[in-house]
Amino acid sequence: MKALEDIDSQIFALIKQEEKRTASTLEMIPSNNYPSKAVLEALGSILNYKYSEGYPKKRYYQGQRIADQVEILAQERAKKLFGVPHANVQPYSGSPANTAVYFALLEPFKDKIMGLSLAYGGHLTHGSPVSFSGKYFKVVPYQLGKDGRFDYEEIEKLAIAEKPKIIVCGATAYPRIIDFKRFGQIADKVGAYLLADISHIAGLIIAGVHPSPVDHAHIIMTTTHKTLRGPRGAMIMVTEKGLKKDPELGNKIDKAVFPGLQGGPHDNQTAAIAVALRLASGKQFKVYIEHVVRNAKVLAQELVKFNFKLVSGGTDNHLLLIDLSNKKVNGAVAALALEVAGIVINKNAVPGDLMPPFYPSGIRLGTPAITTRGMKEREMVKIANWINETINEVSNRVLPANKEQRKEFFKNFREEVFKNKKLLQIAKEVRELCSKFP
Repeated sequence: MKALEDIDSQIFALIKQEEKRTASTLEMIPSNNYPSKAVLEALGSILNYKYSEGYPKKRYYQGQRIADQVEILAQERAKKLFGVPHANVQPYSGSPANTAVYFALLEPFKDKIMGLSLAYGGHLTHGSPVSFSGKYFKVVPYQLGKDGRFDYEEIEKLAIAEKPKIIVCGATAYPRIIDFKRFGQIADKVGAYLLADISHIAGLIIAGVHPSPVDHAHIIMTTTHKTLRGPRGAMIMVTEKGLKKDPELGNKIDKAVFPGLQGGPHDNQTAAIAVALRLASGKQFKVYIEHVVRNAKVLAQELVKFNFKLVSGGTDNHLLLIDLSNKKVNGAVAALALEVAGIVINKNAVPGDLMPPFYPSGIRLGTPAITTRGMKEREMVKIANWINETINEVSNRVLPANKEQRKEFFKNFREEVFKNKKLLQIAKEVRELCSKFP
């Protein structure tokens, strides 16, 4: 067979461009990470071609003996690593996984989900009105306290008043430790299922640097990329507590995944998840995660020195959420400028944000990917300096209130920022640093 370069030179060239881009920039979006060559090898294997509808030893097609072994391996590794009795490794991604949990347990247009508001760091699937979760189910959103942390007393009061059937704990932009025990107590008090969405912190939990939800939640969902460094995918796990509440909970979840929502699993993805789980069980992974958290804390400390306003005042995990209002720069402006400077982060809403989602007041950044490259505390000091210099370079850019004027503003700003000598110089320095950490 001919190679990709010979068959489709355009796609080949674009892939090579992306390899070059990611090699020469600092990938600091907290949800992004680099999988190992072993994970990529499994993902690109012959297993791509298979249809394996059903579950191991209960397939609809023949020729599944090896596919069964692959999926069983992934299941057993997940159960052992997290300490759970049931694991489904078939969800295509995090959103379908949360969908499956809801469809397994809730009656559409009747039952309630209680999750962290998107504006305060929750996920679309935790009950946002623009998502299926907010369209098909009743939603009771909770918010963070004024200190940028979970206000468990207020969450409990809301749960008692609303009596949701599922409480979701987890976030996409929360830099602090989550008290799963407290969430479990709240769920038990109102008779709700507790779904712990640990997509961002799964690696931290495995490494023991963040408390586990296993003893407190009924169901655990996690994506398998992010801090787990696997392929794009997801897992749904049922705990002993979950089976005690409902002995059929595992079966309900499985049926909601297939045939409820999905067809055949992606066997190549399942194999890659199994590889990632094996790697995550080793001592090197624990050392890696410890460095992820240490790097995030050093980065936070350095940015505070430059008067950056960190939501909650700092971080306990792998990410930082920064309110840029005191820097007189919008998050969208900052994100673009930082990309030009070779530092890839994302614009993000901050608690109580008065700006629209496309032009939020903050930015979100993290250390998983740069730590995978081997960067440590000394590099965090450099990165903090570059972030400060970049933000200072584009501060006082007043964002127009009018929607059409904003479009024109960004058109002009984009043309300007890609020619900015200061930012291009920082990008050159970033490339030099990246060359030392391939």
